[in-house]
Amino acid sequence: MDSSSSNAPVQQLTAEAAAQLQEGIGLVLSRWTALQMAIENEWGGRDTREKSNQLNVDIFSAFTQSKEKVYMDDIEEILDEFMISLNTEVNDGSLEEVAEKLMYMHEECLEGNFNSIIVLRETNVGRRPATYVRQDASDDDDSSNDGGDRNENLGNNSSDMAIDSMESQPSLGQDKIVEPVRKQPAEVDPDGWTTVSTKRNKGRRN
Repeated sequence: MDSSSSNAPVQQLTAEAAAQLQEGIGLVLSRWTALQMAIENEWGGRDTREKSNQLNVDIFSAFTQSKEKVYMDDIEEILDEFMISLNTEVNDGSLEEVAEKLMYMHEECLEGNFNSIIVLRETNVGRRPATYVRQDASDDDDSSNDGGDRNENLGNNSSDMAIDSMESQPSLGQDKIVEPVRKQPAEVDPDGWTTVSTKRNKGRRN
């Protein structure tokens, strides 16, 4: 963050825009499959659902109370640290997509444009909870022709993707299969490699 950017006054949301943004944050997070799976399976303990409410507060506070410009890296860090607190690592790229969506929504709200939030609100009516299906090698790929609902969790249907696409930014979350990875100690695989995990970078070393 350069000095010229940090010294610039931070544009503030109007009361209406702040209320819209708060709702929008909740709608976006409700469509993030990795988070919803952690909640449903209580990977952060029995109070995982209650903990998830704090994530909404933290993101909203970052946008509305920060005295410096908020960057996408800042939102990614909030999301990443929170998911780690739920004993969940997300390595499918959806975390970055969620952060980008939230940043885009915040910029819209600063301009008094609530279209993306309206779209989310309207498409959220009657929406089923996020589900996760892991496709095995034995799955019959041809079965996708039998009905549009069968493979909706495999990245071909927007309703259960990492984050649903919206008319204003249709590419976000498409073709993603969300697979949260539970944190675990380093393991040695059959080839003698040791799998190591860092906060936002995974790799192998021998």
